This record gives sequence, C-alpha cells and structure tokens, in this order.
Amino acid sequence: MSSTDATPETASREDVLIVHGGTPLEGDVTVRGAKNLVSKAMVAALLGTSPSVLRSVPAIRDVEVVTGLLRVHGVDVELDGDTLYMDPTSVESAGVEEINVHAGTSRIPILLCGPLLHRLGRAFIPDLGGCNIGGRPIDFHLDALREFGAVVEKDASGTHLSAPNGLHGIRYELEFPSVGATEQVLLTAVMAKGTTELRNAAIEPEIIDLICILQKMGAIIKVHTNRVIEIVGVDELKGYRHRALPDRIEAASWASAALATEGSVFVRGAQQADMMTFLNVFRSIGGAYEVDDDPVEGGIRFWHPGTALKPVALETDVHPGLMTDWQQPIVVALTQADGLSIMHETVYENRFGYTSELRRMGANIELYSDCLGGTPCRWGRRNFLHSAVIAGPSKLHAADLQIPDLRAGFSHLIAAMAAEGTSRVYGVDRYITRGYENFEEKLLGLGAKIERPVTK
Repeated sequence: MSSTDATPETASREDVLIVHGGTPLEGDVTVRGAKNLVSKAMVAALLGTSPSVLRSVPAIRDVEVVTGLLRVHGVDVELDGDTLYMDPTSVESAGVEEINVHAGTSRIPILLCGPLLHRLGRAFIPDLGGCNIGGRPIDFHLDALREFGAVVEKDASGTHLSAPNGLHGIRYELEFPSVGATEQVLLTAVMAKGTTELRNAAIEPEIIDLICILQKMGAIIKVHTNRVIEIVGVDELKGYRHRALPDRIEAASWASAALATEGSVFVRGAQQADMMTFLNVFRSIGGAYEVDDDPVEGGIRFWHPGTALKPVALETDVHPGLMTDWQQPIVVALTQADGLSIMHETVYENRFGYTSELRRMGANIELYSDCLGGTPCRWGRRNFLHSAVIAGPSKLHAADLQIPDLRAGFSHLIAAMAAEGTSRVYGVDRYITRGYENFEEKLLGLGAKIERPVTK
C-alpha cells in the first residue's frame, strides 16, 4: 500500500463513505460510455489532423487524467455536458515535469506512444499507476514498439522513445490476448508504413469500438477469425465523431448490487449483446432480468425474484468469456447463494485481495492456488491464490472496509449495502471515482442509506 492510500487511520473525511446496510436497492440508473473505451478513444484523437467529437463521455477521473495528458501535449479539449471536443491540430512535445504531474495516476500514458511517435517523432512515459490486481508489465507494449522501429531508452525520469527512421508494419503475436497490448498495436499500426498482422489479439467489445473509431478516421483494419487483426498503414487520419458504447462493467455492478440487496434496478443504456455471458451467469445464479430494446430509453432491468440464489462454478476469461471485471461483484452476490460456489480467475493472478474484507464481514470464502472448477490456466502451479470457494448463504455484518482497487471497491460498497449495520468504506474517492460516474448520486437515487462523515 502506498503512503497516499486511505486507511481507517489516515483517510480524510472526504474519502470515506458511511453505508447503512440492509436496504434493497430500487429504481433506475443510467450508464454512459465505457471507461475502457473512452480513454482510448481520447488517445486516438491525437492521430487526427482535424478535431474529433466523442459523445456519452462519463464524468470519471480517468477522463480528467487523459484530458490533462492531452492538454500538456497541445490538444485543445473541451467538455460540454457528456460531449467531448478534441482539437489536435497543434500537437507539441511536453516536458518531463509536465507529464510527470500525471505519473502514478493512470496507465494510459503508455498508449500515447504510438500516436506521439507518428505526430512528433518522440514520446515519454512516466511511472505508471493503476489498480494493484496483478502484474501488468509494459514489456508487451515496449516490445511491440521496438518491433515497429521505436528506440527505447530508460532513465531515472521514465522511458523515452524516438523513431528516427519512422515506424513500419510488423507481424506480431501476443503471448496472451492482452487488451492494452492490442490497443497499443492498433494505435501504432494505423499510420505505420506497410501492413501489420497481429495474432492472438484481444477482441473485447471496447476493442471493436476502438477499431470503429479508427476506421471512421480513415484507417484500414480487418478483423479476421482466430483473433487475427490486419492493419494497413495510411499516411493521414482525420478526426472522428462517435458515441461510445455503454459501460458493461458498470451495468453488471448495478445488476449484482440489485441481486445482493434483494432489490430491483433498471440500468438504462445497458446492452444485451455485450453482456450475454454475464446475463447467462446472472440467470444461472437465480437472478431475473428483462431487456428493453428501445434505442433511446432502453436498458436492462435486474432484480432478485425472491427465491434462494443458486451456487455456480465459474471462471473468468478473455472475451467472449466471463469478464475479469465482473468477477468481484458476482462473488459478493454468491455469498448469498445456498451452497458452494467456485470462481477461477484466469486473467490476473492477484485479483482476490478484496476477499479479506468480505471475510471480516462474515463471508465464508477460501482461496486456493489450484485451478478449481475449470481447465488449468497459466497461473496454475505458480503459487498464486487465483481460485475462490464461496460457501453461502452468509449473513454479512458491518465493518470498516479498505478499498484495494477500483472494481473491488464497488464490490465492497455492494457488500456494505447488503450487510446489517453501518459500515465505513475508505478510499472511495481514490478508486471508485476512477470508473463510476456520480456513484453517490446514483446510490441515493436507488434508496441507499449513505452519507459522508460530518465535518467538525
């Protein structure tokens, strides 16, 4: 834990949320553009020679971070409601100190490298932050950039990149279908000389939406079968106009909250196609849902039908498998299922750290280094606690909770709302605001009994 993390002893009053549990969540919420797409779409605007317009932008801290990074590189960024206007026609180099203002707050700076190398011939990466959920090394990114022709030099201030001979197309295969590495290759290959073939690529909906944005800008990108993406480099890209796809992670979080609190929540903007795997799991557990396909006011209503929840054996995987970011809220709901459930995490090796807080609340969860409930994964036999057995139903009670990362943080909120008594959740501003827009306002609208500590 860093010295800046909030703890029950050190957290400021502004970074603590008091949750009075035991009240079912009832009502409507709206989800806007996906956090995992919007920040990357903002980076893509750097590649254009004319302004870009991005709609359905959520008011989250990651958007503020990328806005700052774009502005220090000369991009004019303006937000009007949920519409973002970005003019990159005057892109310029930024000083190390300017960029380092954002060091440790986001992992997005690594994705600026390809666009900046194309626009300026150089780029700089400060130390990277993000959630501590397992190793997310930038080696994939740097290796790919070297293949494209970038020269990488590291010093005490960070990593400096240049492209003295420009960037050229490559044939590249990822060891694992990493979302971040796939985005890196896409953002670099679209203006590299020649053709790039990327194998074992990630194909998440947010990746496909990013490809749609790049195609609108003038890129030539072909998505083949078997996770192969082919990119033909072009000499120039224009700006784009695009509405970001809805955030399927936030939608699943509200769905799980409805289930865990025995409530009913209509998630306006949630789309069935991108949530099919989650919807199957939700129904298998015993949750109920109904899809409204209205193009403007549509969404999905999720509710607890009043019958006992059922245990399941699940494992996370890359798309179209069960999304790793859906894992934590589902585990909270499974603490209320009648029997033994298994969750096998195959994407990140250290994503069950949040369960220690759930156990303090009365949840019966045991962690194992074996690959339980599914096929062996890359974390097997490596002593990582990457499988969880959840015995339920557990009567959750209030506790003081320390948030370890973004998705776990919202799961702690769900647990606090499902528990009896009053909990204090520490680190809400540091983590939850990174990916959940107006989460307090939404919780209050659903009837949650929450408050901030009174300032003396």
